[in-house]
Amino acid sequence: MAVVGGALLASACSTGSQQTGATGTSGTSRTSPTSVSSNITFDRAKLQATVETTAKELLSPAAVAIVKTPQGELRMAYGNTTYGGSTPVTIDDRYRIGSVTKTFTGTVILQLVQEGKLKLDDPVSKYRADVPNGQKITITQLLNMRSGLYNYSESLELNESIDKDPQAVWTTDRMLRIAFAREPYFPPDEGFHYSNTNTVLLGLIAEQLDGKPLATIFQDRLFTPLKMTRTTFPLADNTVMERPYPNSYQFGTNVETMESLALPEDQQAAAYAGTLKPYDVTDNNTSWTWAAGQAISTADDMAIWAQAQGNGTLLNPELQKLRLDSPQPTAPNAPPTAPKYGLGIAKFATMFGHTGELPGFNNIVIYDPVEQVTIVVWTNLGSAPNGQAVATTIGRKLMADLYGPPTTSGSQPAGTAPSGTGTTMGDDLDNQ
Repeated sequence: MAVVGGALLASACSTGSQQTGATGTSGTSRTSPTSVSSNITFDRAKLQATVETTAKELLSPAAVAIVKTPQGELRMAYGNTTYGGSTPVTIDDRYRIGSVTKTFTGTVILQLVQEGKLKLDDPVSKYRADVPNGQKITITQLLNMRSGLYNYSESLELNESIDKDPQAVWTTDRMLRIAFAREPYFPPDEGFHYSNTNTVLLGLIAEQLDGKPLATIFQDRLFTPLKMTRTTFPLADNTVMERPYPNSYQFGTNVETMESLALPEDQQAAAYAGTLKPYDVTDNNTSWTWAAGQAISTADDMAIWAQAQGNGTLLNPELQKLRLDSPQPTAPNAPPTAPKYGLGIAKFATMFGHTGELPGFNNIVIYDPVEQVTIVVWTNLGSAPNGQAVATTIGRKLMADLYGPPTTSGSQPAGTAPSGTGTTMGDDLDNQ
């Protein structure tokens, strides 16, 4: 599918190339279980083992994790920068954050609402006359994925293009032409369908109202105020990351994994045996994601971002409350532990944030404003051969380590990674 890809071979996860560390918020190291809050247990060794073991089991060559709690902090980097290589990954390495970019776009839109430049109930047709059902689709429905608009990254055209011409530069016009040529999934507000089309439209509206390129908007409104000095939104014609960064990989082509992220059983067996090699997709152009997934960052900057969006640093109290109250179930019969989605933000039990995946990378960036828990995990492999989203799986397990096993009231995210390109929400919200 136009986004994820697969997993890496276990040989890339050599235990000899790991870097770990844990520092309490007061500056003291924590190496034994500590419980200050009745809801949180911080066990550094257990958390570290969870990251390492899961990354290795799912064949990711590397994993970076930051876990911050009032009881202690874990900062670690595990594995190598290349498949089969020996250069250790570091916590300072840059990576592609994929759909976590959607939280940038959503925050900017809410800031524009705050400034009186648009309203959440404005019809999209007020800003774009060419959107199907545009008079009935509101800004809110773009933010919460309830517009019904076709997700262009599910199209065969895009998936084939990424496979055949990974350096192609995509324009927003081309993305929207694909989306608008297809029938909507449902009438506005009559369902949920995760669609990059929604966020591309929001990015264009932000540019229209702010009179600046989206990269400048992000820099001025988000990165500079938060001192996220290593976060960038590259130009479409050159989305190569600045060093240092790891190589990134996927199993299978995008077309081959459109229907399911899981490889056929024989290929899964070959991957785990080490005889099926992954594709190196490090330098693929990611302009096809734009406002929905093009940003690049580091684990430390994403920890800053997780806390800022959870605490409402960039919004007034009224809009922040509206945002955190907005996540809804994505299906009528969704279990209590399933992720919910709202105004450009997801809710995983008590934690708010987003996941992101595109060819070669997967990450989860979440924050609990009550317990003051931050979890950031990224891997340089999107999905394992069995279809599991690697970093999101690690993040889910870290939540269980901290909060205890899942309950019917929803103490951690549950479900499995969805198939296709971000059409539904499971652990990973999307595959983009």
